[in-house]
Amino acid sequence: MMRDQPASRAMRDANRAFKPVETKKEMTDYAKTQQSLHENRERLKAERLAREASKGSHRE
Repeated sequence: MMRDQPASRAMRDANRAFKPVETKKEMTDYAKTQQSLHENRERLKAERLAREASKGSHRE
Protein backbone atom coordinates (compact mmCIF):
# COMPACT_ATOMS: atom_id res chain seq x y z
CA MET A 1 0.00 0.00 0.00
CA MET A 2 2.85 2.39 0.74
CA ARG A 3 4.24 1.83 -2.75
CA ASP A 4 0.99 2.97 -4.39
CA GLN A 5 0.95 6.34 -2.69
CA PRO A 6 4.31 7.66 -4.00
CA ALA A 7 3.44 6.46 -7.50
CA SER A 8 0.06 8.15 -7.25
CA ARG A 9 1.67 11.32 -5.94
CA ALA A 10 4.20 11.24 -8.76
CA MET A 11 1.41 10.75 -11.29
CA ARG A 12 -0.57 13.66 -9.85
CA ASP A 13 2.51 15.88 -9.96
CA ALA A 14 3.26 14.83 -13.53
CA ASN A 15 -0.34 15.43 -14.59
CA ARG A 16 -0.25 18.89 -13.02
CA ALA A 17 3.06 19.72 -14.66
CA PHE A 18 2.04 18.49 -18.11
CA LYS A 19 -1.56 19.65 -18.07
CA PRO A 20 -2.78 20.53 -21.57
CA VAL A 21 -2.95 24.24 -22.18
CA GLU A 22 -6.33 25.65 -23.15
CA THR A 23 -5.92 27.90 -26.15
CA LYS A 24 -8.54 29.83 -28.01
CA LYS A 25 -8.77 28.36 -31.47
CA GLU A 26 -9.23 30.55 -34.48
CA MET A 27 -12.59 30.11 -36.15
CA THR A 28 -12.60 28.19 -39.38
CA ASP A 29 -14.18 29.64 -42.50
CA TYR A 30 -17.05 27.20 -42.10
CA ALA A 31 -17.67 28.28 -38.50
CA LYS A 32 -17.53 31.96 -39.48
CA THR A 33 -20.06 31.34 -42.25
CA GLN A 34 -22.37 29.41 -39.93
CA GLN A 35 -22.20 32.13 -37.28
CA SER A 36 -22.90 34.81 -39.87
CA LEU A 37 -25.90 32.90 -41.22
CA HIS A 38 -27.27 32.35 -37.73
CA GLU A 39 -26.92 36.02 -36.80
CA ASN A 40 -28.55 37.11 -40.07
CA ARG A 41 -31.45 34.68 -39.58
CA GLU A 42 -32.01 35.97 -36.03
CA ARG A 43 -31.92 39.58 -37.25
CA LEU A 44 -34.44 38.88 -40.01
CA LYS A 45 -36.69 37.01 -37.59
CA ALA A 46 -36.67 39.95 -35.17
CA GLU A 47 -37.49 42.37 -38.01
CA ARG A 48 -40.34 40.15 -39.19
CA LEU A 49 -41.80 39.85 -35.70
CA ALA A 50 -41.57 43.62 -35.24
CA ARG A 51 -43.38 44.19 -38.56
CA GLU A 52 -46.08 41.71 -37.65
CA ALA A 53 -46.53 43.26 -34.22
CA SER A 54 -46.84 46.78 -35.63
CA LYS A 55 -49.17 45.58 -38.37
CA GLY A 56 -51.39 43.89 -35.77
CA SER A 57 -51.58 46.98 -33.58
CA HIS A 58 -52.73 49.17 -36.52
CA ARG A 59 -55.66 46.88 -37.26
CA GLU A 60 -57.23 47.33 -33.83
